[in-house]
Amino acid sequence: MFSRRSHDRQEAVRGAARHGAWRKDRIRSVAGMRSLLEKVAAAMMAAGYDDKEVFGVRLALEEAVINGIKHGHRGDPTKTVHVRWRVDAKQARIELEDEGPGFDPHQVPDPLAPENLEKSSGRGLLLMRTYMTWIRYNERGNQVTLCKQRSALGLAAAPEVGE
Repeated sequence: MFSRRSHDRQEAVRGAARHGAWRKDRIRSVAGMRSLLEKVAAAMMAAGYDDKEVFGVRLALEEAVINGIKHGHRGDPTKTVHVRWRVDAKQARIELEDEGPGFDPHQVPDPLAPENLEKSSGRGLLLMRTYMTWIRYNERGNQVTLCKQRSALGLAAAPEVGE
């Protein structure tokens, strides 16, 4: 008999074998994102990303989902964070869209400014910017695209698709 966790891991491995294809997930709660994090990490490992890159993407993705649930949905469990993602040998790209009103990321205070060091806001966005190659928001501010491009060193050792 398989546990749910075992099933999720097996599904992540199967999904990793199809790396490069766009996949979709829907998240309604913080607890619901665990499967997504495992699938993305498994796909990255299968594509040859190093541990540091996988860690950074997992952390940035976790922050983005939490921001959508906490700030975009204000914890409303009837709303969904829609996630579309793909991993290939060159990059991991993840698009997240929440059902909230959106925000202006330029209006979030810099958490590293001396007057903001004691405040908790803005730290998730800082982590996302730090660990990803680039991030982009739609005009409304309810969709973010995260992109992690392979490091030159990691890419040189990456397996060819189909190997």
